[in-house]
Amino acid sequence: MDLNARIDHTILKANATEADLARLCDEAKRYGFATVSINGCWTAFAARRLAGSGVGVTTCIGFPLGAATTAGKVAEARQAVLDGTAEIDMVINVGKLIDGDDEYVTNDIAEVVKAADGHPVKVILECCLLDDEQIVRACKDCMAAGAAFVKTSTGFSTGGATIHAVELMKATVGDACQIKAAGGIHNRQEADAMAAAGADRLGTSASIAIVEG
Repeated sequence: MDLNARIDHTILKANATEADLARLCDEAKRYGFATVSINGCWTAFAARRLAGSGVGVTTCIGFPLGAATTAGKVAEARQAVLDGTAEIDMVINVGKLIDGDDEYVTNDIAEVVKAADGHPVKVILECCLLDDEQIVRACKDCMAAGAAFVKTSTGFSTGGATIHAVELMKATVGDACQIKAAGGIHNRQEADAMAAAGADRLGTSASIAIVEG
């Protein structure tokens, strides 16, 4: 697959302005990226600007901590769908996972999947905060809940994507989910390594530098 078509061109910083979002969308159209990955308040704006381009919108919800209530995540997901999102990236409830409350974690994801109304849901595990057993368990919860993707990282915690995490996720989910690597992918060499490890999608704000080598 063309690398450009694997990239979610990302801007999630708190101080992003409308001009920043407009530039992000225009770059995504020019380079043929898969989606723009953005915070929810910009979904309708981005959907309008990208209309007819073939580039979708990924709306991030429960971001970046994942510790919102399930009802709050569901409300964000429903609004994103109304505003024209193509996909949703949600953050798993990391604390509940570490506590071993897989019933809560699975239900949290499943309710967002339901609210997404057929739009693919990518679940961010925040692997830098988890050990291998917890990553495997998180992947199993995601599969049970009907997630379309498992994703490594928000890029806002203590670390980003690693080859080890991507390989472990791929070994766990097989073909049941796709994999998104995000966080700390800065150049073509790193992007190619993530893809070789099993990543189907890459989330990065360095998209142009990556595809231009």
